Parts: sequence; C-alpha cells; structure tokens
Amino acid sequence: MSARSKAAGGIAGSAAALALAINFIGGWEGSETTAYWDHFGQVWTVCSGETRGVGQGDRYTQAECDAMLADGILDFERQLDACLTDEDSIPVNAKIAFVSWTYNVGAGAACGSTLVRKANAGDLDGACRELPRWNRAGGQVIRGLSNRRGAERVMCLDALDAS
Repeated sequence: MSARSKAAGGIAGSAAALALAINFIGGWEGSETTAYWDHFGQVWTVCSGETRGVGQGDRYTQAECDAMLADGILDFERQLDACLTDEDSIPVNAKIAFVSWTYNVGAGAACGSTLVRKANAGDLDGACRELPRWNRAGGQVIRGLSNRRGAERVMCLDALDAS
C-alpha cells in the first residue's frame, strides 16, 4: 500500500496507523498516572494529556492511560475529520501529524485554523508548513512545542513526498 493509500477511516481504519499514532503522540505527551495541574491549560491533567473528567488526586494504571490515549487519538481524529472536506486525500502519516497537533491544541482551535483552511483548499504542503506556527502556550514560545511542531511538520511533509 502506498503512503497515499487510505484505510477506511484513516487512523481508525488501520491498526498499524493507530500504533504509529500512539507511539508518536504518546512520545510527545508523556504519561503521568497521577493527576497534575497544568499551569498553561489551567486544568487537571492525567496520563497522556487527558483533561476530560480529571480531578485532583485522580490515579490511573498505565494500562488505563494507554487505553485513554488510543481513545483520545480516535476521538480527535473524528473531530478533525468533521472539519476537513476531503480527509481521505490526506496520506496516513500526514493525518497522524495533523491529529497529533489537534490532540494538543484542541479540535475547536484546529477546525478554525489556517492549517485546516489550507488542507480544505487542497494545499496540503501549505497545511504542513502551518504546524510550526502553533508553538505557544500562555502567549509564550515553548521549546517543547516548537520541537513537537517541527517533528509533526517533518512527518507531514515526508508523507507528501512519499505519495
């Protein structure tokens, strides 16, 4: 299968794509089994960046965290797909890069972005090149976000080059 070939549903339709997404996104998010206060997001966070329903003192096993990450990736893919006019035209690894970004910034921010507008206009190269612009939290450039966005950009552009 070529890099441009699509399994039904992108990441959701391929166990190999989901495994790659878990490895890629999980590597950037890390995993904390005890809830902590995210001072940038001003929210309780656990596992690999999960914030929904998390409160002070919450604890999870690593297996629960792994399942939360997989579920979160699939949920954010569904939310991103709802904003894209031709999600099936996006190579799988570019889709993983876009879902990684969406997982980090939220679907609301992603769906209203220039990146999604470019993707919907068929400018996937331009969409990939938008990723590094999303390197701030709390109004400050964050080195970790710059590094993550750089890796997402490389993954995205490499997927386009391979197609």
